[in-house]
Amino acid sequence: MKTTLLLFLFTLALASPGCAQEPTYQLSSHILDITKGQPAANVKISLSKQDASGAWATIEEKTTDANGRIPDFLKNAKGVDNKGIYKLTYFTAPYFKSLGEDSFYPFIEVVFEIKDGNHYHVPITLSPYGYSTYRGN
Repeated sequence: MKTTLLLFLFTLALASPGCAQEPTYQLSSHILDITKGQPAANVKISLSKQDASGAWATIEEKTTDANGRIPDFLKNAKGVDNKGIYKLTYFTAPYFKSLGEDSFYPFIEVVFEIKDGNHYHVPITLSPYGYSTYRGN
């Protein structure tokens, strides 16, 4: 009985959210293709940060998942301050080419500033000849 109870408590402790926390991220993005009314999958997005001289340094490049999302830019870590000016570059030409469609924008750059430790979500709605962006949640 004691062994079963100890095994149960040990298993419960391992399953507890307090023991093994999932990493969190400060920045995410999402692309919705409004001509299809569906997420834009397999679009490469590059994240860059501007330094004090105004030059851009690429931090990460990722590809949107089947839901058109990248949920994991800028991992939160103790003692890390992500404040600064960033740029997301959405490489849209290959996406539209894969659909057999012509497009006006070969890529889209969205520049924004992170001013605090809050989560930032930068979605875009996309069509071959236009786009819109906003700060989501």
